[in-house]
Amino acid sequence: MGFQIRVLMMLSMSICLASVVHAKQGTSVFYNPPYLPSACFSYRNQGIMIAGANPTLYDGGKVCGRRYKVRCLGGTNETPNPCKGGEVIVRIVDLCTGCGANEINLSRDAFSRIANVDAGRVRVDYIQV
Repeated sequence: MGFQIRVLMMLSMSICLASVVHAKQGTSVFYNPPYLPSACFSYRNQGIMIAGANPTLYDGGKVCGRRYKVRCLGGTNETPNPCKGGEVIVRIVDLCTGCGANEINLSRDAFSRIANVDAGRVRVDYIQV
């Protein structure tokens, strides 16, 4: 019985580490409402927990509608306490033409769940869910 428990624990840890390995690290900024129109869904409202993808991630619209879990890792400037902790799940609804590589543009509502909006830009990791 002890051997089986050890095997299950190792398997669980491996799965957790695999998901961390596949998470992309980058930065996040936010945009203010109104959140319409969007490159993916035109004027169809997709809610407030949404994001715009950088051109590489957007991949000609292939990422439209996919959900990503985003977590704040730290600040990019001197704003004290930029991260609030936790994570947010967003749906990709737009192309962020001004975003750099590995940057994700969160709605203000989504950004404010994980970070202090006064920070403006934070380091994040994000992974498709």
